[in-house]
Amino acid sequence: MARRREAALRAMRDHKISQRRACQLVGVDPKTVRRPRPPDCPEIRKEMQEIAGKRRRFGYRRIGILLERKGMIMNHKKLYRLYREEGLAVKRRRGRKRARGTRTPMPEAAHPNARWSLDFLSDSFGASRKFRILAVIDDCCRENLCLIADTSISGARVARELDALVRCSAP
Repeated sequence: MARRREAALRAMRDHKISQRRACQLVGVDPKTVRRPRPPDCPEIRKEMQEIAGKRRRFGYRRIGILLERKGMIMNHKKLYRLYREEGLAVKRRRGRKRARGTRTPMPEAAHPNARWSLDFLSDSFGASRKFRILAVIDDCCRENLCLIADTSISGARVARELDALVRCSAP
């Protein structure tokens, strides 16, 4: 069987006939005979390395476009295979930075109006209309200082309401 495969490969190489025709002449299954893969051009690999070194955020498609501009045209599947073999995958961006150090517990509020807490609550009227409530609570005496309800509460509105609350609660 191995001799027949070699004979089919020799017929393909020497007589320039197709794989299917050569396998049919020799009497072997075409799925078992593979044409030897031509060696990959080291200049293409070198050029890919240079482009990836300069442009770290470029993926294989963009590198392929730059290679085409230099006259190195190839199939996208071969380009991807070379890209993976060279280990040129785009580096993943890391997640956002977290707070460092130890967290200390927040000190207790000693007297009223020393510290307030804010919270937004939301609900809906039936199935369609939504509304939000801004709740401001004094942490010392756990008193509800104000509730502001509206369909939308902007940041400017929150600042305005807090300023009014500070003016009302100041001695």
